[in-house]
Amino acid sequence: MDMQAISQKLQAGKAKDVKALVQQALDEGVSPQVILNEGLLSGMDKVGEKFKNNEIFVPEVLVAARAMNWGLDILRPRLAEEGVKASGKVCIGTVQGDLHDIGKNLVKMMMEGKGLEVVDLGTDVSPETFVRTAKEQNCQIICCSALLTTTMDVMGEVVKEAEREGIRDKVKIMVGGAPVTDSFAKSIGADAYTPDAASAAEVAARFCA
Repeated sequence: MDMQAISQKLQAGKAKDVKALVQQALDEGVSPQVILNEGLLSGMDKVGEKFKNNEIFVPEVLVAARAMNWGLDILRPRLAEEGVKASGKVCIGTVQGDLHDIGKNLVKMMMEGKGLEVVDLGTDVSPETFVRTAKEQNCQIICCSALLTTTMDVMGEVVKEAEREGIRDKVKIMVGGAPVTDSFAKSIGADAYTPDAASAAEVAARFCA
């Protein structure tokens, strides 16, 4: 069976079709890893590219991500049987005092679309929670989002907390959000700033490679 079909249905956001095609591919004996990489993840990659180039917008990304998740629901047990591990682990959240989550949710979907496991801490997340989660769950990356100039300084506290807890050399700290800039990221000692969700996922995948 052609994995392109899964990729195309995913890009079109046809969740039921994706689910049916993933099941069909499994029934035909296609390896879960191939379905994941050449079907679901390659489809989500294309969605990320289009989003970055402003060819599609947030609603289209959301329906594509939903289609991917429907396909993943069927694949997950089979991937687990084969011992296929995520390529890396990220904890993500919007920083303390900030309740915006659309950007964070997009980044999460794009990262999952790169085959990363994402622990979503939600909004209003304290520096201690970010760092404790990264320690307990062995995350390679802490990803912080802020939409307000008044909350972006909390990102600096996350970096300091990681230093205090002795894991700064073990985790990469990524930051993003409307008021955040590359120079701000450098000034607080973060490892990366990315301007959009697709770029964030690319950088995270590189960090975990």
